[in-house]
Amino acid sequence: MTSFARGVRRDVDLAVDCGVDGVNLVVPASDRHVEEKLDTTREQVVADTVELVEYAVGHGLWVEVLGEDGSRADPGFLEELLGAALEAGADRVCAPDTVGHATPDRVFELYERLSALGPTSVHTHDDMGLAVTNALAGVAAGADLVHATVTGVGERAGNAALEEVAIALEHGYGVETVDTERLYDLGEAVATATGVPPAPNKAVVGENAFTHESGIHTDGTLKDDAMYEPYPPETVGRTRRLALGKHAGRAGVAAALEEHGVEVTDEELEEVVARVTELGERGTRVTDADLLTVAEEVQGRDRDRRVELLDLTAASGSGTPTASVRLAVDREALDGRKRPDGGSPEPRGAEERVASGTGSGPVDAAIAAVREALGGDAATLDSYHVDAITGGTDAVVTVEVAMSRGDRSVTVAAADADITVASVRAMVDAMDRLLADEPVPSADD
Repeated sequence: MTSFARGVRRDVDLAVDCGVDGVNLVVPASDRHVEEKLDTTREQVVADTVELVEYAVGHGLWVEVLGEDGSRADPGFLEELLGAALEAGADRVCAPDTVGHATPDRVFELYERLSALGPTSVHTHDDMGLAVTNALAGVAAGADLVHATVTGVGERAGNAALEEVAIALEHGYGVETVDTERLYDLGEAVATATGVPPAPNKAVVGENAFTHESGIHTDGTLKDDAMYEPYPPETVGRTRRLALGKHAGRAGVAAALEEHGVEVTDEELEEVVARVTELGERGTRVTDADLLTVAEEVQGRDRDRRVELLDLTAASGSGTPTASVRLAVDREALDGRKRPDGGSPEPRGAEERVASGTGSGPVDAAIAAVREALGGDAATLDSYHVDAITGGTDAVVTVEVAMSRGDRSVTVAAADADITVASVRAMVDAMDRLLADEPVPSADD
């Protein structure tokens, strides 16, 4: 474990007190930082850096010296500064592209010179959208370590994204770095902790990274997984998703229906595709529940709900957020009984279930109450997404959830002015779909 530290002894002392194994010492490199920021001289910076490296090494620390604003520094001075740091005992050096100023050719030229001095790290920023490209240029020039952050989080436009660098090195150059199958979960954990989700089109971890909607792409992907993907989604802990919208084609719609066990004739499929396209052209994201509803309407099938929300009460404030729900649960066919003719069991009627829950907020508490009412293992909430679709204090929000049970999964969206109501409706509707052909757990399960 290492700690970034300014080029002052006090920071090194604090790092030692924290019990770290090493320090990343940031010292000025460009004249802008040397003269304007710190009002000192190049000679003094070199002398102070040597003294500080020796001090840190003397305290048993691993040391990396970073010449801040290195991409705008005089290359000759940068070599003098970092070379002196290595001679003083530093383990490695780095010339950060602090403001995302450099182009790949500049990075390559700079790091080719620095890597000749000793172990070198590359540190890039994304102000011009070149962070990952520049990191790879640094590696190509001889750097053997990349500074990166999960999903690229960082000041301004952020840093090189760890997951992008890792998969680019492994897939593009055959260089193994990290356990790539855990990259998506890592990105999700950081997004949850920071409250900053990645953009939908973000490489590797973005929601749409392995989503196919275009009819041509979907058809090709169904025929050959690699047709429109550089590497299998499982490589980074993802799964492929065929989205439905205005660009959906017959192959994609047919595959989605088959996934949910719905058989349709060619004529019915044509009608389902037409309705899905119409929904997509309205700007609506077509969820699994939408598709199944369309199919039911086209085939003239009535669907009896298994789970329905009757009442919801939620409260939050200075105390612990709480919520209670009242559900109607139809346990028809839930105990595996069969009629003598082999058909479905006789209806047993619906029962009401009331449960309450607490959570970190009203939504969390309400979802906990639903889980309690349906049994803790009724389904797993895989993703939860909120979008405001109108402005103002009376904004209507759409909540989309993805849930799974066993090897079945479904996405459902619900809209309401109350985010808690929308969340619970979406979750209950998803469970209703997942439990359509299997037992609803008892409340005690």
